[in-house]
Amino acid sequence: MVRASFPTINRLSPELNAYRIHIMNIALKRVFLLLTPLAFVACNQIDSVSISISAEDSSPTPEKAVEFVAAAESQLEAMGQEAELMAWVYSNFITQDTEKLAALANKKFTARQVELAVEAAGFNDVEGIDYDTRRKLDMLRSGIVMPAPSDAAKTAEQSEIGAKMGGMYGKGKYCYANGECLELGELSDIMAESRDPAELLQAWNGWRTISPPMRDLYARQVELANEGATELGFSDLGTMWRSAYDMPPEDFPGELDRLWGEVKPLYDALHCHVRAKLGEQYGTDLVPQDGPIPAHLLGNMWAQDWSNIYPLVAPEQTARSYDLSAILQEQDFDAIKMVKTGEAFFSSLGFAELPETFWERSLFVKPQDRDVVCHASAWDVDEKEDLRIKMCIKINAEDFKTIHHELGHNYYQRAYNQKSYLYRGSANDGFHEAVGDTISLSITPEYLQNIGLLDEVPDASGDISLLMKRALEGIAFLPFGLMVDQWRWQVFAGEADPEGYNDLWWKLRKKYQGVKAPNERPADAFDPGAKYHIPGNTPYTRYFLARILQFQFHRALCNFAGNEGPMHRCSIYGNKEAGARLNAMLKMGRSQPWPMELEALTGQLTMDATAILDYFAPLKSWLDEQNEGRQCGW
Repeated sequence: MVRASFPTINRLSPELNAYRIHIMNIALKRVFLLLTPLAFVACNQIDSVSISISAEDSSPTPEKAVEFVAAAESQLEAMGQEAELMAWVYSNFITQDTEKLAALANKKFTARQVELAVEAAGFNDVEGIDYDTRRKLDMLRSGIVMPAPSDAAKTAEQSEIGAKMGGMYGKGKYCYANGECLELGELSDIMAESRDPAELLQAWNGWRTISPPMRDLYARQVELANEGATELGFSDLGTMWRSAYDMPPEDFPGELDRLWGEVKPLYDALHCHVRAKLGEQYGTDLVPQDGPIPAHLLGNMWAQDWSNIYPLVAPEQTARSYDLSAILQEQDFDAIKMVKTGEAFFSSLGFAELPETFWERSLFVKPQDRDVVCHASAWDVDEKEDLRIKMCIKINAEDFKTIHHELGHNYYQRAYNQKSYLYRGSANDGFHEAVGDTISLSITPEYLQNIGLLDEVPDASGDISLLMKRALEGIAFLPFGLMVDQWRWQVFAGEADPEGYNDLWWKLRKKYQGVKAPNERPADAFDPGAKYHIPGNTPYTRYFLARILQFQFHRALCNFAGNEGPMHRCSIYGNKEAGARLNAMLKMGRSQPWPMELEALTGQLTMDATAILDYFAPLKSWLDEQNEGRQCGW
């Protein structure tokens, strides 16, 4: 899911979402904050508070900066608690009425966010401002995800567009000729399970019928957001997003290129092997061995996670394998037992148990009577103890891991809840996602044996299988995680008009992923809109960076736990020393620049992808052997 400087946690996004919690890098939760009905109530309650510099004495001073920040935090916190609660309501009850209320809420909320950002910018040239105040001023100024223009009518228009696109995605369905209509989850099941290329193609194309109506709306939203960013002193919205990292925005892409360059050889080896195996399965006419892979054959609606095609590309089994999904079902796991198991992992590290309200108020199972978005998310509604997750849990290995991940967000939220409002978040938005992903790396056979899900741990001869599964999920994701915002930044900079949006999308997917559209795209196609984070306006680079950080965190925690074996076999389950070290970093929230918080856990001041290479070293050697004689690259 999230980031040498990374973006500040866009906590103050004009969308109710970003503003919401320390911007929980959780994709879904964010967009729905944007669409929160109660924000309307919150804005009415708080809107009368004024923290602007008075007209009589407009000269900014360090003292006024302190006053301004204190008042801003107070106002935002009061609004946020109401907004967060009703964001929960909206995300669980998607209706025409809540969509309209969301637009009203955003009209007021976005305008106030922009006002605060503009007022914060008024202190840019003031000398003598203390560190904390300056840091918070910068957060207020550059923490907006989709800034609106100061013009009230345009602010209202932008809010309405955001609400409309969110509703289009959340209620999206594809209807077959026989009248059967399937939602995203059901279409995704087809993508995961079918081996019929015609059936896969229909499901792939079907989901992309929801997005063409979004294209012109999205283009107009880009115009409005760019205007808002310009009013705040940025050349365009992409520059504004990149400025939220602790480095000059023009340097940030170079840092991403550095990290991608370190891991690309591993991805290229994986791509080469997967393409060869898909060629054996579907024929080389459908999967040419010298070009990109057709996107509908990779087991995922967006070809961002290839784990569902593991049976097609797996190494020959040299040790007993296990099917975690089958084990969970055989042992009669239900949604609550799945989550209780995740909680027990954190308890074994020394973290306090979740509050009773977590079990009373979370959504664990998809309701049958209404539309909800099932994208998993973690919430801290009152920014204290009202922690929740929202998932439509299925009893399978994927959701078992996702639960551990989402709880990582919850425990992070709780750890920093004593910080002041603007410091309640992760060091950068990549950290939040990385913490959950780090915990998922400890779901090893040893861990599964410890909790009674495996009788015996498979011997080392089966490690290539384990690493292949991890790579199909994590390494396959890296270029997708990188290119989503590459596309947006170019769109924001005006390098593509709406008619060229789709061509740019597939140009970047080919460049980074070596993946292509399975058929010629219609003239009105808007395939980016079929990915939640585009209509949801959730920055995506955090997820690429989180994949880098999680292995760096894991390596450090395994060292604290005294691990002496291969990194991929290490689980920190039950190790209180590792838990204490992790919690010490989590408690820092956003109070320090991210390199200092990274150093607190890992001893390093920079992101380091060598931990990924260490973790997957046995697999890389195996892939190189398999790829001998093959033509790799695209």
